[in-house]
Amino acid sequence: MFLQLDRVSVAYGRPGQGKAAVSAASLSLGRGQIGVLIGPSGCGKTSLLRAVAGLERVAAGAVRLGGELLSDHASGVNVPPEHRGIGMVFQDYALFPHLSVADNIGFGLAHLPRRERDTRVAEMLDLVGLAHAAKRAPHQLSGGQQQRIALARALARRPRLLLLDEPFSSLDVDLRERLAHDVRAILKQIDATALFVTHDQLEAFAIGDLIGVMQHGQLDQWDDAYALYHRPATRFVAGFIGHGVFTPGQIVAHPGGPRVRTAVGELADVDECLLPEAYPGGACDVLLRADDIVHDDEATVKACIERKAFRGSEFLYTLRLATGEQVLAHVPSHHDHQLGEWIGIRPQVDHVVTFPREN
Repeated sequence: MFLQLDRVSVAYGRPGQGKAAVSAASLSLGRGQIGVLIGPSGCGKTSLLRAVAGLERVAAGAVRLGGELLSDHASGVNVPPEHRGIGMVFQDYALFPHLSVADNIGFGLAHLPRRERDTRVAEMLDLVGLAHAAKRAPHQLSGGQQQRIALARALARRPRLLLLDEPFSSLDVDLRERLAHDVRAILKQIDATALFVTHDQLEAFAIGDLIGVMQHGQLDQWDDAYALYHRPATRFVAGFIGHGVFTPGQIVAHPGGPRVRTAVGELADVDECLLPEAYPGGACDVLLRADDIVHDDEATVKACIERKAFRGSEFLYTLRLATGEQVLAHVPSHHDHQLGEWIGIRPQVDHVVTFPREN
């Protein structure tokens, strides 16, 4: 692997008395891959990024890039940030207002001959699609264009690894997702390796090959988006990713394989290793996502619409069963039922995800 973090911890304050910001986080990225760290505010994702950059010393563990040891608490190795070959893009762009767009991109290339520097700047402007804006001042560009210039400036030095700390947070929601797709295409075009930090799931899904979910300094899962959604490793990941609820279930033996009984029906697509004795008495909590519940007027299970949110092509319904359990459902928007109305629902679960019962 090109980037490797082996049980990295970061702490602030005096040694032995500091507050742990990251605890024993491990992850890896192949050359040309894009990784994303997401999680709630204060979970440690930016601290982990800063440790990779060398802006924070690791309190434990090691960081390697391209086989080179950058940080290692055990041996005391700590390569200075400027010698790591790492580029950074920040959320505030950090463009120089008194320099043109072209001069901003070329700012870190003073060591190159003039002709080579001009060629590199032109290449970067073409890469981000802003060759026409070379002579403009940063304030004459939109927020999305300024972020592209910040990206071009970081890439101009041809870093081994690019780190981006919430680079789209100051932009509106629609622009963030569009720019995330554009930035992914730019990075893939030049086979760049990058590690992002964001709090936006859609942004993470749009840009990342691998995504890490963090909470309280712990990296709960490092996986692709599909696995995070359908095979969450922890209850926190299951609740944090996508729309879903936990409902009580009972694991029962069945000739065709184990099943889980729930208030919305019996779920059959269960891992064969999930036997009734997996949890005390077979009692568990089942993750039901909005796309696991289908609106069906002929279904025997009925639910009352408590809330609905219009999403264009669909509604997100919050439903309450007669037994008291709450579930969510995506329903095509032409099925415009009223609050308080009872509708038929049935489960359509391809991946049954269970966790120990919470009281």
